[in-house]
Amino acid sequence: MAVPVLLFLIALAARVATAALFGGPAYPDSFYYVNVARELASGHGFQVDYIWNFVDVGGRLPTAGVLPIPSNAHWMPLAALVQVPFIWLLGPTPVASGLPFWLCAAAVAPVTWFIALDAGMPRWQAFAGGLLVAVPGGVAAYLAQPDNFALYMLLGALALWACSRGARGDRRVFALGGVIVGLAFLARNDGLLLGVPFALVALRDGLRRPRMSVIGWRAAAACAVGFIVVASPWLLRQLEVFGSLSPSAANGRILWITEYRQLYSVSSETTMSTFLAQGLGPLLASRVEGLLAALGIFATMPLLFFLAPFALVGGWTRRRHPAFVPALVYAVTLFAFSAVFSAVHVPYGTFLHSAVSLVPHAYLLALLGIGSTVAAVARRRPSWDAPRATRAFTAMVVGVVLLGAVGSAVITMRSWGGDAAVRDRVATAFAETPPSDRLMTPDAGAYRYLTGHPGVVTPDDPLPVVEQAARTYGVRWLVLEAAHVTSALLPVLEGTEHPAWLSAPLLVVPSPASGPREANAGGPVPAPGVPLAAVYAVCFDATDPRCAS
Repeated sequence: MAVPVLLFLIALAARVATAALFGGPAYPDSFYYVNVARELASGHGFQVDYIWNFVDVGGRLPTAGVLPIPSNAHWMPLAALVQVPFIWLLGPTPVASGLPFWLCAAAVAPVTWFIALDAGMPRWQAFAGGLLVAVPGGVAAYLAQPDNFALYMLLGALALWACSRGARGDRRVFALGGVIVGLAFLARNDGLLLGVPFALVALRDGLRRPRMSVIGWRAAAACAVGFIVVASPWLLRQLEVFGSLSPSAANGRILWITEYRQLYSVSSETTMSTFLAQGLGPLLASRVEGLLAALGIFATMPLLFFLAPFALVGGWTRRRHPAFVPALVYAVTLFAFSAVFSAVHVPYGTFLHSAVSLVPHAYLLALLGIGSTVAAVARRRPSWDAPRATRAFTAMVVGVVLLGAVGSAVITMRSWGGDAAVRDRVATAFAETPPSDRLMTPDAGAYRYLTGHPGVVTPDDPLPVVEQAARTYGVRWLVLEAAHVTSALLPVLEGTEHPAWLSAPLLVVPSPASGPREANAGGPVPAPGVPLAAVYAVCFDATDPRCAS
């Protein structure tokens, strides 16, 4: 057990080092899970007093802007639940929220070791696979976040391993797989897709002669029951609270958007009719673009481009190997699902959150692909020592991935740090404001975390709709950020337009850069010199002294 423990410690050290460079949540998903976890730990149940996206309240402005609201209309609960015991033990700190995810991410390295040995790979190759998973290229920075990356990476690897062992006759592990898939579903909605390989393995066993001779009816039934037992309490909660198993998808905004910015709109029409109205050509083109984006993200982030060909070679040469068939089936399922149902969402993190479950098997297939490639070259070069060359190339690959992980993490955390620095400065504006004052911001979860103020996200809509949203929720302050400003509010930040219901900027974070900046999620690009952020009072009462000229 010395090697698995060593791999765990190496991976844990990598997560701790990453967290030391950037502690705490960094983006809407991780802020949400931390905020919900703190509500749970405080005994308030599944609720939040902010709106990260209006899909949480049906995708439209409600008649009354009520806060707090029931949480998890869109995101699943497991990433919040695992934080609660640590918050009870260590208090509501970044370490308490991050620690369960560091441990989960570290556990994937020894799991990869055992998967490799189970697949018949030599110990040195299994160790290399564990090292790669410890520092998984462009994904490394995300594994230290209080988000479901680490959870889903671990649960996905375990589920696919359980399925492969079950297909070879390990009935108890196959039955346990249902529980693992259930937990993966509680981490991500599309965790259901991890059940596809199990279903196909059971179906194949049911069609063979004699029937169910490998898995057996009892193991297959136990697998299904295990999933139901784990998942059903949450599904019943969703039905009781929201009247729907998938509340955020019920109104269609998740399913029927044709461009990503519509996800943050409350006025655009997003129905099946508007989706089909784009025509067959654009519809098919968007599906192809989604597939290409998914392939590009996977090749770029964990595989760092250069590993992708080797992973393909390994996947092809092991396409019938029972240790890898479930992972290959899941890979096809995930890419197809992403292209057909979530093509517009793929470039904005949805796919990467799910694809991390494939990383351990993908790395092992890449290592096998390196071996196959070296062997093919050695057949044409008799002077080559194929085993020695394979070890040398494998060591080089591990080193390059480690360097790539460090470089990618630095770039990613620099971006997060830029946002955090701006928000820390903005947060000082609310130090003396009443805690009940509601904010409208680009990331309501971030400002809830930083300031304690409730609030709503800025809708990506025309100014009259933004004003209506502010009135509905009794917003008292508006925060604009150049990196995340909507098209309608960019002129306000630039100072070329000024609605009557806003004060002059009460705090401005000036831009230190002279060059243009890029906006996230396809938003507008602010001109040089535009402030990094600004804070405005929202005054719907003409006598409000905050807006006095």
